[in-house]
Amino acid sequence: MLTTSRFHPYHKIVASGERLGLAQVDRLTRLAEEAEPEEIPAFSELALDLKHRRFGNRVGLCAIVNAKSGGCTENCVFCAQSSHYRTGAPVYPFVDLETILAGARRMRAAGATRFGIVLSGKGLEDEDFDLLLAAVSALKAEGIVPDASCGLLDPGQMAALRLAGLSAYHHNLETARSYFPAVCTTHDYQEDVHAVRTAMAAGLNVCSGGIFGLGESFGHRAELALTLRDLGVASVPVNFLSPIPGTPLEDLEPLSPGEALRILALLRFILPTAHIRLCGGRQLVFGPKDKNQGLQSGASGVMIGDYLTLAGSDPQSDRKDMSRLGLTPEDETVFFPR
Repeated sequence: MLTTSRFHPYHKIVASGERLGLAQVDRLTRLAEEAEPEEIPAFSELALDLKHRRFGNRVGLCAIVNAKSGGCTENCVFCAQSSHYRTGAPVYPFVDLETILAGARRMRAAGATRFGIVLSGKGLEDEDFDLLLAAVSALKAEGIVPDASCGLLDPGQMAALRLAGLSAYHHNLETARSYFPAVCTTHDYQEDVHAVRTAMAAGLNVCSGGIFGLGESFGHRAELALTLRDLGVASVPVNFLSPIPGTPLEDLEPLSPGEALRILALLRFILPTAHIRLCGGRQLVFGPKDKNQGLQSGASGVMIGDYLTLAGSDPQSDRKDMSRLGLTPEDETVFFPR
């Protein structure tokens, strides 16, 4: 029996298979923003029920490798790899193929069903693109599902990656269009939206989400979710800001667990059929012992292992958390639900 709360009417709409209209999203967003601490468990419970209706007790596990680090031309205010800031983050060119394969094998053994190759920068030069094609082909030959995050690519590059065996293209929108000028001024939001559409047109799955705790409002968070819904994105990574010394956001306070749970629940109500994945910052926001608490508030996936420039948690610890919650890692055939 689900707890009756102010969120219940919106749950009833989504549970019936309908999507929330814009006015309903607006009202739900205000409720989420104004929710008292004692209301959060009920909101999370309803979001968890919506997650169960789509994914049951399954949880999607993925992992990444920081295959080319630092030196990015873009000035995203949260990013350790931007060349505009002095953060002390590692800077190195495309790593060798064996490093990528070793990381993929290690993460597959830890339970990940997908492995993403992440390259710093707005786009790829020809030499790096050829290396990426080779890495994607090698992962595919190993029986590892390859994904990639490599900036703004053109239709020909997207098509070539798909032919090489790429399963999914990852490109975060980061935040709402209306808040984006406070986050990045070196390229336009529409370029990121276009990149997502270009990947979809090439027949690739798309993983696109954002980073929360940049100073944005709940309204901005709902705006991002609606953009992702309109684009038809099936996998939504959720990162929580870890303030990086040297960036403009170095002095921001991390989100509280309660606010993070409300964000996840709101996303689940707006995006009931999408995978919502816990990624960077979960240890900082929820604490090491409760790092996967978001799985009780509508999230349906977890990125295991290390992140780009920050260490992650022990994958075995994550697996123990999931077992305790009665969750079973799913295979890659349902990671991108149709």
